[in-house]
Amino acid sequence: MRIVDHLSEGQLEKLNYSKKKKPEQKKKVHHEHVDWEEIMGTKRDTFRRSKGGAIRRR
Repeated sequence: MRIVDHLSEGQLEKLNYSKKKKPEQKKKVHHEHVDWEEIMGTKRDTFRRSKGGAIRRR
């Protein structure tokens, strides 16, 4: 049991205690989308030199 349960109403008024609990605010969840393939560079175009020295996309 809590101490508040043992106090009289007069004592509770002196302490400015209310039994109503305030609703807790929900914490915002921060979702971060990370595209790891792009960060690592696997989605990039690859280029190669073909015959004659021209650069071509693969």
